[in-house]
Amino acid sequence: MPAVHTLLLEEALQDSPQTRSLLSVFEEDAGTLTDYTNQLLQSMQRVYGAQSEMGLATEQLSRQLLEYEKQNFALGKGDEEVISTLQQFAKTVGELNTLHSELATQMADRMIFPMIQFREKDLTEISTLREIFGIASDEHEAAMVKYSRLPKKKENEKVKAELVGEVAYSRRKQHQASMQYYCALNALQYRKRVAMLEPMLGYTQAQINFYKKGIDLVSKKMDSFLGSVSSMTQNIQAQLDSEAEAMRMTQRELLSMEDTVYMPDRDPAPVNRTLIQKAGYLNIRNKTGLVTTAWDRLYFFTQGGNLMCQPRGAVAGGMVLDLDNSSVMAVECEDRRYCFQITSPNGKTSMILQAESKREYEEWICTLNNISRQIYLTDNPEAVAIRLNQTAIQAVTPITSFEKRGEGSPNPDRAKPGGMQSSSGASQKTSSAPEPEDLIVPGTPIQFDIMLPASEFQDQNRAGGRRTNPFGETDDDCSPESDDSLLQQVFAVRFLGSMAVRSGQTQEVIYEAMRQVLAARAIHNIFRTTESHLMVTSSCLRLIDPQTQVTRIGFQLQEVTQFVAHQENGRLMGFVVEGRDWGEDDEEGEPSFSAFVFESNTEGEKICYTISLGKDIMEAKKDPEALVQLLKNMPLTNEGKFLLLDNETGNTANGGAPDEEESEA
Repeated sequence: MPAVHTLLLEEALQDSPQTRSLLSVFEEDAGTLTDYTNQLLQSMQRVYGAQSEMGLATEQLSRQLLEYEKQNFALGKGDEEVISTLQQFAKTVGELNTLHSELATQMADRMIFPMIQFREKDLTEISTLREIFGIASDEHEAAMVKYSRLPKKKENEKVKAELVGEVAYSRRKQHQASMQYYCALNALQYRKRVAMLEPMLGYTQAQINFYKKGIDLVSKKMDSFLGSVSSMTQNIQAQLDSEAEAMRMTQRELLSMEDTVYMPDRDPAPVNRTLIQKAGYLNIRNKTGLVTTAWDRLYFFTQGGNLMCQPRGAVAGGMVLDLDNSSVMAVECEDRRYCFQITSPNGKTSMILQAESKREYEEWICTLNNISRQIYLTDNPEAVAIRLNQTAIQAVTPITSFEKRGEGSPNPDRAKPGGMQSSSGASQKTSSAPEPEDLIVPGTPIQFDIMLPASEFQDQNRAGGRRTNPFGETDDDCSPESDDSLLQQVFAVRFLGSMAVRSGQTQEVIYEAMRQVLAARAIHNIFRTTESHLMVTSSCLRLIDPQTQVTRIGFQLQEVTQFVAHQENGRLMGFVVEGRDWGEDDEEGEPSFSAFVFESNTEGEKICYTISLGKDIMEAKKDPEALVQLLKNMPLTNEGKFLLLDNETGNTANGGAPDEEESEA
């Protein structure tokens, strides 16, 4: 016998759209079976009630048996053994239709009664359990709606406990109803085989026993066939008994779980931050008017780099948002708990979702962040996610403001004008790769933003005022009025972080700083960045606010000792700045180094090339002949500056439009 399709009782509690979709197939199959059973029973009753028309009734019964092969059952057209057996029965009925004249009693006991019992017991039970399951599902949905509206700020423990109990009770009730419903549908797949074969077996045996005249002729042809049919029904019944016992054991095992399984926000399992796939129910915030919103509970899952949504009853899900390079962050929304927002890279598309528990809330944010980094495209995404998580755990605790610098940590931002200059932007690699501890002191704070105080903003806009640089650098040569150099190039960048490093002469220190900054952002779920404009001139680097045109920070180009783009992610770049700690009586101290990490809208190599060109110009200014030779080799604009951009992108200077500054260099 072929395998029988069954519903998994283990999936009853999750009640996912896939399970509901499969359940609808079983329900459609049961409906088709009910219609066919009624038709078959009517044919049998006609045989029983119309003895005078027995020939016509048996002929119709024969035709009806052949229709089983043509029935469009949702789970399949039926196994070949049942179809071939019914076809053989139809042939036998056609041969015996002249002998059916006195079969009322035997047909009532052996043909009509089993079919009526199947219809009234099994099919009616399916209909009743379906109504109970629907009521339990509606009660669970109503309880979840009440629980989702539970306020976060003014939390009432008594109300919360009542709602949690109501959710647990309704969820348990739905779980029990669904498992009973699934068991009945699974058993129906066996019972329908027996119900189709057993009445015809009794009918044929009654014909043989009743008609003495034809017993020799009939029995010689049918004994072996009927024996095989009887054995087949007994085997099916044995399979049904075994499956029913297994389902009862599974049901008892599943119902013996702790009550915390049914309670929201009671999952003791730790948060898994290395997931690259996630699925489950979330509440999504939808606008219903200009100022009104509504929350819908839908099933979300990730597929590749996309966030998918599948309503209940749908065969498949649809794409909601492309997660590549998207940002995910926790938000406060309508006094609801566990809310987070997903924003597309261009910022034009965003959505707010609410998780059921704190664990789900953190796992969703981590999973979406892992997908946003395109970890799923690597050869071994699970290993990459685990390695990223381990790296993040080892990362230092972040500091979200430069004003929160720990005491005793190196001060990498106090630079002396005219510091040591590097001969080139890329130093030669050492023979052996240095350890991370040799590049960066363990426990070094990471700073994720560049805060500009309000008083400093006023100083920059006050005529004749002098800006106080929060890093301690002097920017006399980096003021906007002094940007008359041969090179002025602006790039749209996002500051990711900075930290003190031990050396500024190797590119490995920048790679290690990138690793620690990104890992720390991942472990602490810091994904929001602010876009700035990085201006590269032949004398300095300046980070400019695109809205106010205020210089947030500036560096002398001669203080930049190393700069490099990431080897795999071309949009990441960083540079190292050399400074010196000053002691008492203006004594020059030991040199210190600070690494800065940025993400650009263009290739990081182009920014590095521009910095290298700026250093070449700075060196060439010392030798007039070298400067003339450099001017001959590079194209210039009408203003006499170096042309680095294509005509369609344009060259932007300080104060240019933000759209132009986002052009790829």
